Amino acid sequence: MYPQRKRRRKASKGSVQIKSSNERLQLVFSYGGKRHYLSLGLPDTPVNQKVAEAKAKLIEADIAFERFDATLAKYKPQSALSTFDTDNPSQATAEPSLKELWGKFLEYKAPQCSPNTMYHAYGPLTGYVNRLPTHDLGQATKIRDFALTNFPIESCKRFIVRLNACCKWAVKSGLISENPFEGMATEIKPPKSQQSSEDAEIFPFTAAERDDIIKAIWENTFCNKHSGYKHSYYTSYIEFLFMTGCRPCEAIALQWKHISNDFRYISFEQAVISTRAGREIRQGLKTQERRRFPCNPKLQKILRDIEPENWDAETLVFPGYSGGILDTPSFRKSVWKPVLTGLGLEYRKPYQTRHTFITLALENGLDAKDVARLVGNSPEVIYRHYAGNKRELFVPEF
Repeated sequence: MYPQRKRRRKASKGSVQIKSSNERLQLVFSYGGKRHYLSLGLPDTPVNQKVAEAKAKLIEADIAFERFDATLAKYKPQSALSTFDTDNPSQATAEPSLKELWGKFLEYKAPQCSPNTMYHAYGPLTGYVNRLPTHDLGQATKIRDFALTNFPIESCKRFIVRLNACCKWAVKSGLISENPFEGMATEIKPPKSQQSSEDAEIFPFTAAERDDIIKAIWENTFCNKHSGYKHSYYTSYIEFLFMTGCRPCEAIALQWKHISNDFRYISFEQAVISTRAGREIRQGLKTQERRRFPCNPKLQKILRDIEPENWDAETLVFPGYSGGILDTPSFRKSVWKPVLTGLGLEYRKPYQTRHTFITLALENGLDAKDVARLVGNSPEVIYRHYAGNKRELFVPEF
């Protein structure tokens, strides 16, 4: 009796699973610390299921009685033996590494994402993958622990989320049988002091602060007098951001062909993005193809004042100081930051001009649905992140 029980324990450790991958039968098992995937090359039919069961029992028996063929040649279909690499048997049978899966996953995502997304969202994560101490999927916990120790907590969580998406895709594609990162990201909880939310990122200027910023830029108040660089060049650009609530990348991509001849409307249709090849203008916006923005008299005057005498349809409305596409990082460093510092205002990115417009629009009685149309957000976003906690509540008499 006791010898039989010992044999059963060995068989349990070497158990072989029969799975269907892309409607083809596959044997999955572990041996020698490695996960093996043996494709039988047979369609998933009742008859072939019996063949797979026989192969599985043979492998389990060989593992139990310590006669397992590590080259797998004994268990492979005859049709596969002719192409089997006898010099490197593990190459054909070992589970793909995380690095290999990540590369395939990026190939899968590339046609579905903009170059901007691939560059900014997946580029840094590829760097994280390259830094990992192991790419063995069997050591997912070690990968998580390394990420927690070496990456910022929020970045770590996003990284594990993406690895989960990668492996989930790999399972569906038949490349692996199990996703070792499933549910792992939900267990990563940043300390409350480090937790961020979209609300926390919304830090608008007051109307008075907005006006002070515009005035300081126009008067070159905090400009380096010896640099020959005038802040006032960007006055209309900043006024435009505050008065339209558009994204900075939309403003710097704006061309004169997008402004109606009577200056009554602006058509936002494109944005500047950063790619591996540099900055370029891309058709379409973040959340929509295009949107039309009505100009009030004050905005019409700003646009008329800066309209060049000679321009063609492709001329940029807000070119950089030296021509070409406005360089946002340079603008922030040379103009935006010195002005905020000089005014004694807490630093905020130029994107806060958008949050300022939305907040002030709501405070001045515009309906959230109308504000959403003006700035290219959904009403749900406006209600959730602005109207819900940015406006003063009051109870009228009734």
